[in-house]
Amino acid sequence: MKRLALLLASASLAHAGTPTATPPAPPAPPPPPGYAPITFFDGKLTVDIQEKMRAEIRENNFDFNSAVNGPQDASWLLQRFRLGIGYSVAPWLKLYVQGQDLREIGGSRPNEMGTFGAEGDDTFDILKAYVQAGDLKKGVSVTAGRQFLAYGDQRLIGPLEWLNSARAFDALKLRYAASSWSLDLFSGSPVVFKDHEWNKSTFLDDDDTVNEMFSGLYLSTQWVPINTTTDFYVLHKRDDGNGAFGPRLGDTSFYTIGTLWKGDPKKLGGWDYETEMAFQTGEVSGRDLTAFAGHWGLGYNFKHPWKPRVGLQYNYATGDQDPADGDIETFQNLYPTNHLFYGYMDTSGWVNVHNPQLNISFSPTSKLKVMLDYHLYWNASNDDAWRRVNGVTAVRPVNAAARDASSFRGQEFDFTAIYKLNAHVALQTGYSLYMAGDYLNDTGAGDNAHFGYLQLQIDF
Repeated sequence: MKRLALLLASASLAHAGTPTATPPAPPAPPPPPGYAPITFFDGKLTVDIQEKMRAEIRENNFDFNSAVNGPQDASWLLQRFRLGIGYSVAPWLKLYVQGQDLREIGGSRPNEMGTFGAEGDDTFDILKAYVQAGDLKKGVSVTAGRQFLAYGDQRLIGPLEWLNSARAFDALKLRYAASSWSLDLFSGSPVVFKDHEWNKSTFLDDDDTVNEMFSGLYLSTQWVPINTTTDFYVLHKRDDGNGAFGPRLGDTSFYTIGTLWKGDPKKLGGWDYETEMAFQTGEVSGRDLTAFAGHWGLGYNFKHPWKPRVGLQYNYATGDQDPADGDIETFQNLYPTNHLFYGYMDTSGWVNVHNPQLNISFSPTSKLKVMLDYHLYWNASNDDAWRRVNGVTAVRPVNAAARDASSFRGQEFDFTAIYKLNAHVALQTGYSLYMAGDYLNDTGAGDNAHFGYLQLQIDF
């Protein structure tokens, strides 16, 4: 395989095991407490199964134009089946492989992934396949092969489980875990999902025009007594450049230096706080990069049987100030699980944005959690595009009308409810309303958008 020796010389670890406070409830919740895979031969052989189905209906999510009935203005059913098998050769050595089958049923989008925003089909293929040596919770461990990467709150690195295909890396990973800190060194290449052929990462495929590699050093600690975690990281991304941020002028190679702090409400009288800040420098497709992003949040957890929480947060990321100067200030959102953070309609990423939020959650029963979120959005710079959840796709072109427009994109209301029927079955439903702002009206159609869904997930 292409450059296999170089990849195997790199190091990494997926799913860092960062000690964190309870994160925002994910749209695709993990298996509830009590879940465990099926085991054989005194636990040496494990089998896990997942079936997930989500019915979606969308209107104006992509064009904000009620006069046009595009392929994204429809309803469809997303289906995902996974089968995983693990075997413990020894207490310190584990082998694991997991396949998945993806289908998009109904609607008017093509069933090819990425075409008109389609999640598409991918007939049974390999999602994970790795060898793990050592104990992830103590001492040195190594994981080699195809796997998920997840660090911190997943604002920069996450498996994006909301997406039907999710996100995986072909990677080699090294970890050292002590009682109050862990250090991960990793390097890998993201896997591209395609139907009718085996999925491959961009570094190990036969194409010499992408060669995307992502590496980093991630330190997670419990050194600040009032925090559940205090993290520091240095990340590096390189590829052969592309036209996502203007005509390609050269290769991409840049660093992200950042930190994540999360306060513990048990030690702060019910209050919690979190902040993550990241600075970037290097080159993006031959352009000099200088960019910054920050997240700041504060919340209060009430002492009540329903466990209500009220929080405020503000998210900011720089945008390009002058597309003609040969430099770029657009924050590069890397490989996040953005669906958790900037509105469930997925109109925005951590790119060229001001995003204040109000977050309310409560649990009327131990099995039910309800969340209400209110978002406001502005462009950080009208000389840069409003980019969707993937951090690349522009909602509107950058032209004279966009530069002269208001920077106010609009506001979004999200309602989400998650019900855990038992240890194996979880239901989730939600509705989102996007009220178009002046930026949309000044640059074209500015109609409101709607998104609703119902999801069933079964894990064994």
